[in-house]
Amino acid sequence: MAFGTQDETDDVMNEINMTPLVDVMLVLLIIFIITVPVMKHSVNVDLPQASSQPQDPKPQTLRLSVDAQGAYFLNEARIDDKDLPRLLKVEAAKDPQPELHIRGDKEVRYERVAQAMAAAQQSGLRKIGFITEPKAN
Repeated sequence: MAFGTQDETDDVMNEINMTPLVDVMLVLLIIFIITVPVMKHSVNVDLPQASSQPQDPKPQTLRLSVDAQGAYFLNEARIDDKDLPRLLKVEAAKDPQPELHIRGDKEVRYERVAQAMAAAQQSGLRKIGFITEPKAN
């Protein structure tokens, strides 16, 4: 007795094997289940509503330069010594008050820079800074 003939075992299988496809889909599903909560923010925050009002304008910057001869320049305009306190008082009265950046030449006497600082302090300016060049290597 023969269990089968040659023709029965050589039949072409005309159905797709679904097992590898299901395995791949399950792996992708597990990956998405793990990564989606990581991508979502874990802390829910109730953000405030923004107003459409413009923000306060930034204060302007005053540049007070002292050249090698001791002359004063306010925003690159030459000014006399006697006009410096008056001009600084005008700027100090502005709202918001501007920042004063002092640039002193390295050859100028420190006394001239100190006089400019004293005039700025007496005029009521609260934010005073010094501008320097970085040291060359």
